[in-house]
Amino acid sequence: MDLTWLGHACFRMRGKEGIVLTDPPDPKSGHAIPKTEAHLVTISHDHPGHSSLRSIGGEPVVLTGPGEYEVQEILVTGIATFHDEEKGAARGKNTVFAIRVDDLVVCHLGDIGHVLAAADLERLGEVDVCLLPIGGADVNLSAAMAAELVHQLEPKVVVPMGYDPDAKKKDSPFDRLLHELGVKDLTPVPKLSVTRSSLPGEMQVVALDSRARA
Repeated sequence: MDLTWLGHACFRMRGKEGIVLTDPPDPKSGHAIPKTEAHLVTISHDHPGHSSLRSIGGEPVVLTGPGEYEVQEILVTGIATFHDEEKGAARGKNTVFAIRVDDLVVCHLGDIGHVLAAADLERLGEVDVCLLPIGGADVNLSAAMAAELVHQLEPKVVVPMGYDPDAKKKDSPFDRLLHELGVKDLTPVPKLSVTRSSLPGEMQVVALDSRARA
C-alpha cells in the first residue's frame, strides 16, 4: 500500500483493491488538491476543508458516517466521535474511519477532539497506521492528547496531519508531538510504502511531504 499526503487531512491510499481518498477539501478552503481519481472516499465531518468532491474523478463510493462497509474488498469501520470534548456541543460530530487496504488497517482520525472510549477502541481493533491530526485552526487536540491517542491505538506507524509542514518555528504543533512521543527531528518523505511484512517492530513516526503529488 502506498500512502501519499495531499495536504491538511487528505490522503491517497493506493492498494491492490483500489484507491481510497480521505477528507478531500474544497479548493476554496485554502487546501486545494490536484484532480484525483478514487474508488472510495471517506469524509470525517461536514466542513469545507474535509468534505468536497470537486477535485475527485471517477464515480467513487462516498462514506460520511459511522457503520460497517465493504467497497471493492476494502473493509471500512466508521466510529462516531466528536470534534471537541463536549460531545460535539462546541464543534460538532466527527467520524473516525478504520480502512483495511492490502491487509493493513489505516485509521484516519479526522478532526477528533478527545481520546477514545474503550468500546470504540475495541470496535476499531488492531491499527497499523494512524493518521493523526495535530495542528491548525480546526484541530482541537493538544500534543498531549494526540500522544494519548497514539498510546491508546498502539499503531506501528504514526503519520501526523493537519499542520503546516513549512512551519519551521520552534514549539510548533509538530515539534510538540515529537517531544510528547520522545521522537527526534524527522525528515519528510514523499510517500509511505508499506506491507504487512515491512511494518516496524516498534512504533515509528513518519512525516510525509504534503507537496508530493506522485
